[in-house]
Amino acid sequence: MKTTLLSAMAIILSLPVFSQNPGIEKEAFAHTYSIVARDSVTGEMAVGVQSHWFSVGPLVAWGKSGVGVVATQSFVNPEYGPRGLELMEEGKTAVEALEEIANSDSGREYRQVAFLDSRGNTAAFTGQNCVEAASHITEKNFSVQANMMLNDETVPAMAESFSSNSHLPLAERVLEALKAAQETGGDIRGKQSAALIVVGANRVEESWKDKKIDLRVDDHAEPIKELERLLKTARAYEYMNRGDLAMEDGDVDKALEEYGTAEKMFPDNLEMQFWKAVALANAGEIEEAKPVFDKIFKKDENWREMLRRLPKAGLLDVSDEELKQLTD
Repeated sequence: MKTTLLSAMAIILSLPVFSQNPGIEKEAFAHTYSIVARDSVTGEMAVGVQSHWFSVGPLVAWGKSGVGVVATQSFVNPEYGPRGLELMEEGKTAVEALEEIANSDSGREYRQVAFLDSRGNTAAFTGQNCVEAASHITEKNFSVQANMMLNDETVPAMAESFSSNSHLPLAERVLEALKAAQETGGDIRGKQSAALIVVGANRVEESWKDKKIDLRVDDHAEPIKELERLLKTARAYEYMNRGDLAMEDGDVDKALEEYGTAEKMFPDNLEMQFWKAVALANAGEIEEAKPVFDKIFKKDENWREMLRRLPKAGLLDVSDEELKQLTD
């Protein structure tokens, strides 16, 4: 037993050293299940992942709008992420990009990797030394892969889930695939972290516009449930952002519509209630806005002072008398 353990450790330590973070002197583990996927209608691309490992997202999930996405796991070589995206941006297909990197990786038999390019081509590799149950399924527009699973049902369940939920937006569709994986038993070690990224169909010049969704659950007893909650919250704040833009354009009716939709999703969220009430006040509906503000102030007095500061910032267009009425 001692000899076997020492031999195994020698193999692991003999693998090439890669590190995403300075100071890490060995390859990171990310035994996990993941999906790379593309929406054939919108062209958006996504990576979803869950693992019994702390903060799996930054290590496994990579993506660039208009280019592609990558999931690199098992004994992770992070080079597959940025280098894979670089090769696909240069025009190589997912298959060509993965082959080029894997062929020069002496530790490839310990890797599990999936590439998807902007045309929906997929490529995946599961090394012979990945811990069972380990496998992958590649189809047009998606690839699902897993290693160190409780059983061999995980990957087929993910593929079936993604294929049968084409009516959902891409992020929600990917989340359903992760839920399906967990329902089969998932990672043999349990659950700890999860991540979801979505990038657009077209290349962008501004780096801050690259990821449409970028959610991480670094350490949680129920990471997929928490990821689902965060995705719902993100969707609500998309409506809030559209409401803000409508306010900037002076379209109060549109702002009310967007803020109202967000509030319906999270009726107890004071922020959403507040900005809807601001839109009402800007529309001249002072009497309707007043009880909403009063309810908010009762729960948190800081919002009263917040309201007083908005006219100077150009976000609240009311008279001094109306402001006093709203804040008294």
